Amino acid sequence: MKALLLENVHSVAASSLQEAGFDVETRAGALGEAELTAALRDVDLLGIRSTTQVTRAALAANPHLLAVGAFCIGTNQVDLEAAASLAIPVFNAPFSNTRSVVELVIAEIIVMARRLTEKDRRLHDGVWDKQAKGSHEIRGRKLGIVGYGNIGSQLSVIAEMLGMDVYFYDISDKLALGNATRCGSLEELLDIAECVTLHVDGNDANAGFFGPEQFARMRPRSLFLNLSRGFVVDYGALRNNLLSGHIAGAAVDVFPNEPKKLGDPFSSPLQGIPNVVLTPHVGGSTEEAQEDIGRFVAGKLRDYTNLGTTTLSVNLPTLTLSHSPGEIRLAHLHANTPGVLATVNALMADFGVNIDGQMLATRGNYGYVVTDVGEDIADPVLEAIRAMPETRRLRIIR
Repeated sequence: MKALLLENVHSVAASSLQEAGFDVETRAGALGEAELTAALRDVDLLGIRSTTQVTRAALAANPHLLAVGAFCIGTNQVDLEAAASLAIPVFNAPFSNTRSVVELVIAEIIVMARRLTEKDRRLHDGVWDKQAKGSHEIRGRKLGIVGYGNIGSQLSVIAEMLGMDVYFYDISDKLALGNATRCGSLEELLDIAECVTLHVDGNDANAGFFGPEQFARMRPRSLFLNLSRGFVVDYGALRNNLLSGHIAGAAVDVFPNEPKKLGDPFSSPLQGIPNVVLTPHVGGSTEEAQEDIGRFVAGKLRDYTNLGTTTLSVNLPTLTLSHSPGEIRLAHLHANTPGVLATVNALMADFGVNIDGQMLATRGNYGYVVTDVGEDIADPVLEAIRAMPETRRLRIIR
């Protein structure tokens, strides 16, 4: 079996899959739709990061693909519904680079509060600019976190340890950690916070949700950070507010249109503005995080291939069933309609197949049943299950 890993996925992922028996091809950059479609023709597992767009067309042209691994937090670059309809589970790493992102946020808040980028530039220009004007401590400042998930909540704890007063807003009812204060609306948070940082997901509904109205609502001379998704912010509006002085500084790590590979040209309306920190989507790009992500996602791909385990799949039912050596496993992804399990079991009973273990999980329009038997299964049984109108994919794992 063959795995294709794109976008400089950490080498530990290739090593893990090679040890599991895969022929692994690695490529440094991202691929466009046509290139990806062609590259997947003889590939069983695909690994990407945040740039490659795994579209419905690319998946439909390669329905033999077994699974996709997103070696990052987000999965909005993958058409999850198209993958689910083709019985292709998608796995990601929702926790592995949380700490890396949080540390960068803290660092950038300090850099902006102390106006270090400007001090650095002036020294490089040969100007000694030793003065405290415009330089502030972050202790006692009010931090507003928009999105209180894995990253936002950990940021909350660390920022409070540094003496910041933490406020947060999330559309879900989240438990406040430490002394953080939950805001009932985004507007309430913007009225309070002196520094606003976004940590929302890649849901299409979040596109452009932070624009001129929200920047105008922010307190004068506030700081702004976006390390979530590029398309959630109107960067033209941010530029205007920075040039007017309403926003005192900004740190941006994500952009609506990002280059596909190292060295490609980049442009943004935020370039050249004082006290603006621009980073090339490196929030989770530490060696520690990338190694952990490589190991974690490669493990999910391996376990799905070898055991049928779908734990932490983002688009299909999640299921784990212990597997004993010598048993034969049937992994059946199907449409979630009543009676599928009964039909499968009746077919096995008709052919005298004894079931050693079985588990069913459902999620939305799809169901997944894993069945272990202690003896080989006759082809007529497999043909009958494959012929069921609900069947999306039947795999035999020995």
